[in-house]
Amino acid sequence: MQSSFGERLTLALKALSMSRGRLAAELQVDKSLVGRWASGAVHPAAHNLERLTRLLAEKHPGLTLLDWEREPADFAAFFGVDPVSVTQPRQPGVPLPPETLDAAYASTSQRGEAYEGLWRATHPAVIAPGRFFHEHGMIRRGVGGLLRFELGGPDVRYVGSILPIEGQVFVIATDTVRHLPCFMIFNIVTMPKIVLMDGILLTAGNAMRNPSAYPIVMERIGDLTGDRPADDAHAESLMTRPQFVQDDECVSPAMRNHLIRDFGPEAIKAGGDLLLTAAGTPDLAKVVAALNYPG
Repeated sequence: MQSSFGERLTLALKALSMSRGRLAAELQVDKSLVGRWASGAVHPAAHNLERLTRLLAEKHPGLTLLDWEREPADFAAFFGVDPVSVTQPRQPGVPLPPETLDAAYASTSQRGEAYEGLWRATHPAVIAPGRFFHEHGMIRRGVGGLLRFELGGPDVRYVGSILPIEGQVFVIATDTVRHLPCFMIFNIVTMPKIVLMDGILLTAGNAMRNPSAYPIVMERIGDLTGDRPADDAHAESLMTRPQFVQDDECVSPAMRNHLIRDFGPEAIKAGGDLLLTAAGTPDLAKVVAALNYPG
């Protein structure tokens, strides 16, 4: 077991036969926040950690704030779990080919700061044709050297890694509620600061979990200050904004036309696309101009 708060919390919940949803309800916090604690995306703030500890201590007497600092095997034993079963090493993330990781690390080392910032994603709402979703969040270099991706709204967050390779951006992420992976590929216009990424999102995000692919655009809406707690707080406040966009004025006509476009056998007869694709770099430069971004 890795030495992280998220894994200790997961172990404690399993030992107590307690779901994340039940914990969230009893703490009176959003279930997505508990998911982020358990996934290791964030550490509970001091007041939430105290409330969490007090609540779990009612179910497992003797638990104190200091117990979260125990060695993993000792923490497991404290909850009556076989230490051997929780000390097996886990591979951190999806094992990608070394050549892919080398390319991503090299690109991030050279130009990672061009992507760091506060972002808004816009994509069609599969559950409501003609409507859109907004997700807000942050891109920032993580401890391991790669860019970390965190985006979402009040109900769900998506966290993962960004791999910039040869002028494109590949995202592998998962949501913190159902833990379903999603994949994104973006084209960019290379500039000192990346202001827009245009791509395709592949996920099984609807109620029936049907695989779906649809256009997505990410827009830079702010820069990081370098003060990590302040940047975290700013991103957190952005992610409280509603995801489902019901006001037509929230999505510009240019964005609307770009995201909802015709393709298929009939479209190709008129010079369109047979398949859903993301704009190439020359076309993307026009998208950037149409959406009023500086060159």
